[in-house]
Amino acid sequence: MKTYNFNKEAPVGFFDSGVGGLSVLQEAVKLLPEENFIYYGDSKNAPYGTKPIEEIKRLSFAAADFLLSRGVKALVVACNTATSASIEELRDTYSNIPIIGIEPALKPAVELKLPGKIIIMATPVTLAEKKFYDLIKSYAENSVIQPLPCPGLAELIEDGKLTGEEISYFLRNILEPFMVSPIASIVLGCTHYPFIKGELSRIIGADIPIIDGSAGTARELRRQLSLKDLLSDRTIKGNIHIFNSLEGEEIIKFSYTLLNQ
Repeated sequence: MKTYNFNKEAPVGFFDSGVGGLSVLQEAVKLLPEENFIYYGDSKNAPYGTKPIEEIKRLSFAAADFLLSRGVKALVVACNTATSASIEELRDTYSNIPIIGIEPALKPAVELKLPGKIIIMATPVTLAEKKFYDLIKSYAENSVIQPLPCPGLAELIEDGKLTGEEISYFLRNILEPFMVSPIASIVLGCTHYPFIKGELSRIIGADIPIIDGSAGTARELRRQLSLKDLLSDRTIKGNIHIFNSLEGEEIIKFSYTLLNQ
C-alpha cells in the first residue's frame, strides 16, 4: 500500500487508453475551471477494450504511476475499460488519494422512462466484466437493456475519424439491426464515443437521447476533492498539460483539438 500527501494547488490527473478520456476532462474543466489538470493518453497501447484483463491492469498502474510521479492530488480513470478492470486494485494500492472511475450512465437513461430499449455501446471487455453485469442486473427488472459491443470503434476515433463515410458506415452496420423496434436511448460506455455523438444522432434520429457518464464523473471528482479539502483556492483559470505514450507532436495537437471542441 502506498500513501501520498498533497496540497490544494496540486494538479488533478486523468488517464485513458488514448484520447477518449478527453471527453471527461472537458466536463471537469467546465465544472472546475480553476484547477490544474494533467492528462495522460496511452495511445501507443490503445485500445484497452480488446486486451486481457491482466494487461489492462498493468497498463493502468503504469499510467497511474506516471501521473503520481508528477504530484497529482487526485486520479480520474477516464476509461470505462480500465475502470472495470482495475479501479478496485488502484484504490487498494494508492490508499489516500481520491480515485474516481467512470461507468456507463445507465441510471439516468432508466430514469427517463422512455418506451423502447436502452442500448449500451461499449468495448467487449467492459461489457464482459462482472462490474458491468451487476450494473445491468440492478436495472434490468424494469427496463429492456441491450448491450452492444463495438470492437474497432475506439480505434477509428483514435485515428481522427469522427465524421465521414467510414465512421457512418461502421455505426450504421452495428445499429441498423436494432432500429427495427423503438430505441429509448443510447448509453455510451466508452469515453471515446462522445466524440461521434453527431454521427450517431444522424443515424438514429435527433430525438433519441445519447447519454454518457462524463458529467457525472466530473461531479464526483468535485465531491471527492471537497470532502478531502483539496479544492483549489485559485480564482484564475488553471492549466492543462497533455501527455501521450506515442512519440511526436501530432497526437498532442490532436488531443488539444478534441479538448477544445
